Amino acid sequence: MKIKYWIKAARLRTLPLAFSCVLLSSSLVLITQGNLSIKTLLLILTTTLLLQILSNFANDYGDAIKGVDKNRTGEQRMVQSGKISKFQMKLAIVILSITTLIVGIYLIFSVFQKDLYKILTFLILGVISIIAAIKYTVGKSAYGYKAYGDLSVFIFFGMVGVIGSYYLFTKNFHWITIPGALFTGLMSCGVLNLNNMRDYENDKKNNKITLVVKMGINKSKKYHFLLLFIAISSLISIVLFTNNYYYMFSMFPLVFVVRHLKLFNKYQDMKLLDSQLKVIAISCFGCSFINLIIGLLIN
Repeated sequence: MKIKYWIKAARLRTLPLAFSCVLLSSSLVLITQGNLSIKTLLLILTTTLLLQILSNFANDYGDAIKGVDKNRTGEQRMVQSGKISKFQMKLAIVILSITTLIVGIYLIFSVFQKDLYKILTFLILGVISIIAAIKYTVGKSAYGYKAYGDLSVFIFFGMVGVIGSYYLFTKNFHWITIPGALFTGLMSCGVLNLNNMRDYENDKKNNKITLVVKMGINKSKKYHFLLLFIAISSLISIVLFTNNYYYMFSMFPLVFVVRHLKLFNKYQDMKLLDSQLKVIAISCFGCSFINLIIGLLIN
């Protein structure tokens, strides 16, 4: 089995978006605490990497089983194309789930050590995250087929990703993580919304009920504007809180988001939206990464 097929199945272009919530959370730790545990950062990033690849493998497998990928637009899926067998992908999902759990347990114990209550709480959260990554498209109760994808993305790429990571770093909650969660969570929902608008006709034909299928294209466009408007406003509120003009540079990638919004409404062929997915994803990553770099430089 060629390694390039597994790399394609891992969909590496989705990783910057997955890392964004951790990077932004790390920058918020520097803003509020002034220091950052590099070991914890690396462990959280590793866990996030494994979870995202697990989700992508499960998505490839689940959509192939349901036949949704037969006429899809965008990247070719490996199970549907026959490059990776269903058995091989299923085995990979099991192995990756176990690996993710092991790394997650090491992360939790290294942070909380003997605090059994917090260890148990985050262990349960970790197991839920693994199950959620798989159940997005796999099984009869796959929630990605019942219009709950946006809610799941906001929870895991926003609330869990930012607020949960911040707690792992500091063992405390801070209100600034709320606009942080809104920024990465809603930007991620924006990417999913574009993806679902692109796949609208195919999803509708295959009875994959996404939020776009439920609302229709016109309402989905308005929803998209609202998502990105709140996301941009949230990042601005974080920058204003820092009271340090250096953090203004972290807003530079938002120029591409504003340009995207100007072009977005002109699209009539939804298949053309595929090129816009990376605009939002990379912009989210860019803002988060720059924010972290600035925090590291001035602390």
